Formats: sequence, C-alpha cells, structure tokens
Amino acid sequence: MQWRNSSARYGLVSMLLHWGVAVAVFGLFGLGFWMVGLDYYSAWRQTAPALHKDIGLLLLAVMLLRVLWRFLSPPPPVLASYGALTRLGAKLGHGLLYLGLFAVMISGYLISTADGRPISVFGLLQVPALITGIPDQADVAGAVHKYLAWGLVIFSGLHALAALKHHFLDRDATLSRMLGRAR
Repeated sequence: MQWRNSSARYGLVSMLLHWGVAVAVFGLFGLGFWMVGLDYYSAWRQTAPALHKDIGLLLLAVMLLRVLWRFLSPPPPVLASYGALTRLGAKLGHGLLYLGLFAVMISGYLISTADGRPISVFGLLQVPALITGIPDQADVAGAVHKYLAWGLVIFSGLHALAALKHHFLDRDATLSRMLGRAR
C-alpha cells in the first residue's frame, strides 16, 4: 500500500485520516448525545464531557494535519465520468464537510472556555482560553454546537450514501479509491 495519494487512488495516510475522522465524528456525536442526558448523580457527569473535549481537541489536531496533508499529497483527480454537476456537488460537499467540522470544533472550544479556564487535554497539556467574555458565550456556542453537530452527522450520512450510490449504481471507482483499491 502506498503512503501518498496517486492519480488512481488515495494513499494510506489519506485513508486513515478520512476513516479516523469519520469514526471520531460519529463517536463524539454519540457521546455528546448520551452525556447531555446524564443526571447530576451520574458517575459519568464529569468524565463524559472531559472525554468529549479531549477527543474533540485531538480531532482538531487531526483535521489540521488532514488539511496540511491535502497540500502535501493532493487527492486523486475526480473521475472523468463525472458530469459538471457531480463535480460541483463533490467540491461543494467536501468543502461543507471541512467547514462544518471546523465550525463544530470551534463552537465546542467556545463553550469550554467561556468561563476563562483552559481546557486540559488528557491531563497532558492545557489549551488556553483565548476568547472569553462574549455575551452568553456558553449558551450561544452550545446551541451552535448542537445544531452544527446534527447537521454534520446528517450531511456525513448523505456523503456516505453518495459514495454507496457511486459504488453500487454508477459502478465507478469513487468508493474503491477511498478503500485503497484502484479500478
């Protein structure tokens, strides 16, 4: 397996970043959905949000690495069989996924730092609270975070359905390339 992307398929680094981000996004969504329902006496009331923040900040670092990797190893070109609308949809869709990911992480950061305290990441380092004092920062960022997370998960599901459509109906190499196979 090649490390870098080629003109025919994605390399190992891109695939690991893609699928790792997908697992993290859905895992964080599930954890977030579960933890907001915890009652005051739950043993997980403090642990679940801390874990959510830890993984979220790790995901932010991975996404920054992913953007850098796109410049160092550009993705394969779109398939020649794609029409103009499909090309535009793919470009806009991927752009919205990246934008949504960063927006949901930034809103999570704004929730966590609204009180001016840094965020501890797995007890290893502190991420400083650089932006505080916005009126109702935690509440506004919390609402934004919630709706962006729902939108991101729904849009990611549509992204997966589009890949399956390409694989099973169009019978093209779209999904195969992200699985490391060239056709």
